[in-house]
Amino acid sequence: MESKTYLLNNGMAIPQIGFGTYRAARADCEHAVEAALRSGYRLIDTANVYMNERAVGRGIANSGIERGEIVLASKIWPTEYKSKKATEAIDRTLSRLGADHLDLLLLHQPFGRVEEAWKAAEDAVRAGKVRMLGVSNFDENDLEKLLGYCTIKPVLDQVECHPYCQRRTLAQFLRKNGILLESWYPLGNGDTELLGEKTVMNLSEKYKKTPVQIVLCWHVEEGYLPIPGTKNPKHAAENFNIFDFSFTNEEMSSLRSLDRNERLFRMKRGIQKYVVFLQRMNYDRQK
Repeated sequence: MESKTYLLNNGMAIPQIGFGTYRAARADCEHAVEAALRSGYRLIDTANVYMNERAVGRGIANSGIERGEIVLASKIWPTEYKSKKATEAIDRTLSRLGADHLDLLLLHQPFGRVEEAWKAAEDAVRAGKVRMLGVSNFDENDLEKLLGYCTIKPVLDQVECHPYCQRRTLAQFLRKNGILLESWYPLGNGDTELLGEKTVMNLSEKYKKTPVQIVLCWHVEEGYLPIPGTKNPKHAAENFNIFDFSFTNEEMSSLRSLDRNERLFRMKRGIQKYVVFLQRMNYDRQK
């Protein structure tokens, strides 16, 4: 089964579901990426701060899938945002991935020298090192600032999103500006309460799908791009198998009613900004 695609604001297409590698240890990551690609995934998401870019690159190489079929995405951390440093960070990410280009480059957090990093990212697009640009964890105010000076518009914003945290205000802003919402923690980090919700369980029984598949299908039907991750190849294949059913309007309403506007990542912005700049690592030490 092949995933459907979204048309982005630059005219390019992106799969409606991707494979995330957050918290994936090196050995697990390599095999998980390989298995995910063989299961049908064509979008792989990583980041320099995940310390698994080399493993992702090996997984891609071992999969046997042509590189041109894969949308490879990575992110750079705010400690790398200063202009020259950002340029070097992009080059080092490419080197660790064993890739001659990134399909999608994201700025990981909205802190620090964002404008300098964005200009460096735009230069990377013009140089053929990167095809598309996006952001992660940006809210409406962050995006308004970025849209005020960018010459290449972000194609997506990767944020925490799941049925308990549906990000409706942000989603409306993104739709208005032609920016796709990409969901991290799309399953509420595997929240057992969410997956055990009566609404989810009833739909699971009706459609003969797992509760995880029900939640992932909700993302796609909302027009969001979920990036679930797992080291279990069986679960990865199941997560991908969500394109052979769809919900009624009433069922979508029942899933929307689960919204609590409740984030699992609850760190206050000021504290988060401070913590972000404490996280300085030698990304080249990853194996």
